[in-house]
Amino acid sequence: MAKARLMQPDRSAEAFVPEPEPELSVIMPCLNEARTLPACIRQIQHTVDAQGIHAEIIVADNGSTDSSPEIALALGARVENVRQKGYGNALMRGIAAARGQYIIMGDADSSYDFGDIPKLLDELRRGSHLVMGNRFQGGIRDGAMPPLHRYLGNPALSFIGRLFFKAPCKDFHCGLRGFSKEAYQRMDLQTTGMEFASEMVVKASLFGMKISEVPTTLSPDGRDRAPHLRSWRDGWRHLRFLMMYSPRWTFLYPGLAVMLSGLAVAVWLLPGPRRVGVVALDIHTLLYAVMAVLVGFQAVIFAVFTKTFAITNKLMPEDSRLARLYRYFTLETGLAVGAVLMLAGAATGFYSLIRWDLQDFGPIDPTRMVRLVAVTMTLFTLGVQISLSSFFLSILGLRRK
Repeated sequence: MAKARLMQPDRSAEAFVPEPEPELSVIMPCLNEARTLPACIRQIQHTVDAQGIHAEIIVADNGSTDSSPEIALALGARVENVRQKGYGNALMRGIAAARGQYIIMGDADSSYDFGDIPKLLDELRRGSHLVMGNRFQGGIRDGAMPPLHRYLGNPALSFIGRLFFKAPCKDFHCGLRGFSKEAYQRMDLQTTGMEFASEMVVKASLFGMKISEVPTTLSPDGRDRAPHLRSWRDGWRHLRFLMMYSPRWTFLYPGLAVMLSGLAVAVWLLPGPRRVGVVALDIHTLLYAVMAVLVGFQAVIFAVFTKTFAITNKLMPEDSRLARLYRYFTLETGLAVGAVLMLAGAATGFYSLIRWDLQDFGPIDPTRMVRLVAVTMTLFTLGVQISLSSFFLSILGLRRK
């Protein structure tokens, strides 16, 4: 009986051992940063080597016309060429190419201290989904941030971010930040410009992710040209973005305040003129109150429109309260409520016509008639608004499904 032979491994060629994936990817958006890019890359390399961090460096080049891409390649970084202009476009392309479990992003202008990478990485390893640098805690060196940004722009926008979204960040717009790739994929960021940085913090807050901050230092950038940032233009862009992402604060709360105030004044003035000190309030104030009711109601409805549209287009996460609204407030419900209000308005209008008939359609007390007309106008207009809004919400609701 022949003996079985053991298969001997072929030693003529060494077995291929794939390179392990890096733990960290450091990404820098770049547009003509040849002057400062080498120092940034070398600082990153020195930091990760000293700490024993397995990392890669990715330069997301957004159309540089200088030697930035060649410099990055010569120093051992990977270069991703991004044709679509925009800060967000550059970062999204760089993040898509990243192989690391964690990602740290920072500008390539030598203003941020990449020596703080271990602090951000430690927080990510401890379970934070997003780690923000805080320049106000770490220190802002002379000339690093314009006074307008330091004392007004950043504090004000950071306060609004905390108020609107309960984000724990005290430096909402720090460009040195880190996040896990899993968290980034869950955020599903959509904006392609400077708003990308704000959207990241907003969505992390809305999704209930763990956000932490570490002190970092801001230094004057090393550019020999004017920065890409434009104070008033970009400040307004960030404020506009925060307002659009918070329909509650932009439309709902102001709308409710205006509508309820107008309703209170209107009900107060319906029985007859009122006097506050030496000031007499009558039908003129009543008409302004009616206007406030209608404008406020429109703002409230617009808040619902905006929230639905944002969720539909993946700009915001699902909202359980809005889901309940769609469950109970259907097209049929809205049409029924609208019809009742329009009928009530028509009935009030018919009653005012009867009162006019009793005067043989002649002169009539305008203060009494205007009060009836104000009620008619309010009820009928609200009924029409609710009916039309129900149709539009149903269209958005169908799209959401």
